[in-house]
Amino acid sequence: MIDKAKTELNKLLNGNKNFVNSTPTTKNMTLDTLKKYAFHQEPYAIVLTCSDSRVVPEIIFDCGIGELFVIRVAGMTVGANIVESVEYAVKKLEVPLLILLGHDDCGVMKYAKEHYPEPTSDFSSIMKCVYPVLDKKEDITCHNFFAREHTKWVEDYLMKHSVIINNAVKNKKLYIAKCHFDHETGLVDVM
Repeated sequence: MIDKAKTELNKLLNGNKNFVNSTPTTKNMTLDTLKKYAFHQEPYAIVLTCSDSRVVPEIIFDCGIGELFVIRVAGMTVGANIVESVEYAVKKLEVPLLILLGHDDCGVMKYAKEHYPEPTSDFSSIMKCVYPVLDKKEDITCHNFFAREHTKWVEDYLMKHSVIINNAVKNKKLYIAKCHFDHETGLVDVM
């Protein structure tokens, strides 16, 4: 399964090059494709990412309908519903690849830096998932570096809070790729 996951990751990174070069090749974006998957799905990758409107996995990886199981939430923060969404894709759909996709200029990271270490009444559950990174690395000044550190924290959180994900990784049924999307270049790099 790990070899399959790495093959799929390379496919997505090549799709990202198509995006960067303005040469998309995706053809499965039609009603016919949707009808093909009307009663089942077979995504080959899970993408957990931010809900930022500039981060659209299907576009930046040059994918279409049925290829990605995308979970989007502000700041790529995690809680029970996000963990269970990943678990569903891993256990029920047997998806071999999980991409944790952080990105530049994340508003959640900026907000957290501005308000740390004081708890905020607004966005408290989001900050609860972001402040632990700042607690460990108080010298973080760049919010893009902060976003990369948060991506690492999310992987650690998933491994500690999900028996399903942890077992899948240990049994080589799931490969986790920590990635970062650069808004200036459009490139996704594997950290």
